[in-house]
Amino acid sequence: AAYPASYGPAKRDHEISIVLARLLFLMFGDDTEMWQDQQGEPVPDAFLEFIHVQTPADASTLGQQLTELFEALDTPGGAAARGINAALPHINGGLFREKITLPTLSKDFRQAVLDACVVDWSTISPAIFGSMFQSVRDAQTRRELCEHYTSEENILKTLNPLFLDELRAEFHRARTMKDEKGVLTRLWKRLGDIRYMDPACGCGNFIIVAFRELRDLELRIMERLQELAGASQLAFDPTLALKVTLDHFYGIEIDEWPARIAETAMFLVDRQCDLKLKERFGEAPQRLPIQTQATIVATSALSTDWATILAPTKDVVIAGNPPFLGISLRSDEQTAELQEVWGPRYHGTLDYVTGWYAKAIDYFQNDSGRWAFVSTNSITQGEVVAPLFSAIFDGGWKISFAHRTFRWTSEAVGGAAVHCVILGFQKDSGRPRLFAYETIDGKPIEVTDVTNITPYLTDGPTIIVNPTTRPLNLQLGEVSYGNKPTDNGCLIVEPADYDVVVADPIAAKYVRKFVGARELLHNTDRHCLWLVDAPQHDIVDSPVLKERVEGVRAFRSASRAASTREAASSAHLFRQIAQPDIAYLCIPRHVSENRPYFLSARYDADVICSDANFLSPDADGFVFAIISSTMFITWQKAVGGRIKSDLRFNKLLTWNTFPLPHTDKQARARIIDAGKGVIAARSLQPDVALADLYTPEALTVELMAAHDALDNEVDQLFSVKADDRTDLRRQHILFQRYAALTAPQPTQTSTGRRRRG
Repeated sequence: AAYPASYGPAKRDHEISIVLARLLFLMFGDDTEMWQDQQGEPVPDAFLEFIHVQTPADASTLGQQLTELFEALDTPGGAAARGINAALPHINGGLFREKITLPTLSKDFRQAVLDACVVDWSTISPAIFGSMFQSVRDAQTRRELCEHYTSEENILKTLNPLFLDELRAEFHRARTMKDEKGVLTRLWKRLGDIRYMDPACGCGNFIIVAFRELRDLELRIMERLQELAGASQLAFDPTLALKVTLDHFYGIEIDEWPARIAETAMFLVDRQCDLKLKERFGEAPQRLPIQTQATIVATSALSTDWATILAPTKDVVIAGNPPFLGISLRSDEQTAELQEVWGPRYHGTLDYVTGWYAKAIDYFQNDSGRWAFVSTNSITQGEVVAPLFSAIFDGGWKISFAHRTFRWTSEAVGGAAVHCVILGFQKDSGRPRLFAYETIDGKPIEVTDVTNITPYLTDGPTIIVNPTTRPLNLQLGEVSYGNKPTDNGCLIVEPADYDVVVADPIAAKYVRKFVGARELLHNTDRHCLWLVDAPQHDIVDSPVLKERVEGVRAFRSASRAASTREAASSAHLFRQIAQPDIAYLCIPRHVSENRPYFLSARYDADVICSDANFLSPDADGFVFAIISSTMFITWQKAVGGRIKSDLRFNKLLTWNTFPLPHTDKQARARIIDAGKGVIAARSLQPDVALADLYTPEALTVELMAAHDALDNEVDQLFSVKADDRTDLRRQHILFQRYAALTAPQPTQTSTGRRRRG
């Protein structure tokens, strides 16, 4: 279609979306007995006939005729009142409300519509509306509006354990009851009491699937009640008896057009359910003109009182897939929204999706409904766990079900493969259900005998890991940040400057190997000037040292920070110094999630560690062995935060809290020896960088065997048995150990009796 040049992309795309939705609706109506004559008999293919018979083959007036048809369908009397096509009625419901003047359309367009009309649209999934809408939007707009399509598979991962499985189980249980009719009748009424809301509904896919599944269950109840009544009489009027109706479903969507798409799609799925009803009972309700429809409100969910849309009760179910954006991706306005909904509980690490959690807690504060959201798995990791789940648990909620991390691709976050979790909540949840994945792209497997789901999505007592300033087990040794130069590069010897610096015999004495994150992981060379023991006369007598120290002094003196200006008086030294005088462990701040172990390396004291890494004194290699174990990386993945998907080492949260059992001399010696075995296996490939050694496809047999031997020793400390060597079981054991180490200890009273602290 040739739109006028005055149309901007936004207006053009908006009108294209509307026209496509209207055409799809009319083709759906052709194939679902939606149109009727004056005697109430179905009129199939009324829209096809309009295009084929009433519009010219050259499409010269097609645009004008469609414009007139769309206006007529929004008018009482429908197309018949305009003399267009008597079978096409007044539609109502908003889909045809906006006036659009179509441009001149081509023969190809007309033929494409005719070709589409001959397809059987009766079994179309209404979710295609969402896909169609997104295909018209450009990727940037989808990202800005946080639009992301949720597959039906992932929707059912949410809805089934949240409430549908429970309803289906009740239906099957009724078949075993003496008063089957009474049980089924009460269940049927319960379906009619349910109110469902998706507060980030987009084009309505969650609402569509929830409605369809409830209507399917309702039909099964009606069929069974009819069987119990016998073939001689109808147990109810199928056109009047329905209890699951469109007006029981609600949505909130910030963008107006997908909200309208959701309304239309709900009408389509209602019609499909009616056709199933008619197939079974011979009758179905007449829906046109539309009188009852879902309530989809176009507004910001975070700035709206949900109770003004749907009053909270125990029968309300809330579920959806709200937008997830980390702090670096969201706008200032979105951050302000998050601060507003969380109030005093706001924490800078909270993902945007947690705004919906805060709203759900507030919405249900005096009621006991149920709710669940698809979310990025960052909400179950790192510092965010404490502020988020403390608020949830303080509100009296329990995790009723959870899906552990699985991969899901979404253009809304730049096409990235997002790692998601799904969490559901109830106040009286009964036995919780936990679903795990053997691989990130695998199918969910329900974990058996789960008694309680923790915020880290493990089975066990509810535990929140809080940062601590010292290791729970002091045998680990303390970790500190590496050495920070704050020097404008003057104390760093880049490869291009190395020959010039070492040509100065005085400066050459103070050149040390310098290890940042890149040097550690990718085996690149870099050096620095380490002048801790340099006498003043060496600095004065060396042209290189004198120039570079003066450069540091000038840089620090010009700083806005008073503490940095003060450090100008010791310009020959790194601003912060933590270098041990013994061998130490160098720990990168971030490690790829694809590494099977947390990477680190030991260095002698004359190798300087930069502040891009952490360091820990490690004279005998014990610390290296512990951090290289599967038990540690399991803990890191469970409680540590992430940068994008990379593991983020945190000395307060992941190192100091690591619940290492007390290690006696014999066990320590065995673990150290096993760690030496890992270093020996690495040395078999001296020219291969550490990061390259540990790609899954590059792991050698020798290196894997060395790590297995190390794991055997560390696992013995934790009493890990052979059948416990899964992530979930390891996490369970680790959290048990953490709970034991952090439990209040008995204290001595003045009378000598012991009391609990």
